[in-house]
Amino acid sequence: MRDAIARALFRVLDIFLRTHQRPPGRHTAHHLQYADSPQPTPSRAWDRPWPGPNSQQARDIFRAEEALRLDPDRRERYYATAWAEHGYDYPYVAPGVHQVRTGGAS
Repeated sequence: MRDAIARALFRVLDIFLRTHQRPPGRHTAHHLQYADSPQPTPSRAWDRPWPGPNSQQARDIFRAEEALRLDPDRRERYYATAWAEHGYDYPYVAPGVHQVRTGGAS
């Protein structure tokens, strides 16, 4: 019984004081006016084309005759240089070489 009295009192006070207003519902003109406007679509990494090299470029670099004759440290240096010529970063790892990452995965 107390709940029914409290709800009735709340509705009466709400009508007279108009301090509590509900947000517009989904079927009001105000909501429909803004619902038709285009919403920005979130950008996902898989929606963009791959920014890296294609497979043919990778094969050409890693199967180059001049690279296969080099020792492992110089071969890694060759790979890093070849990728830099194409405009890509190659994580060159060798003793005494410290790289700073410039970007991360998106």
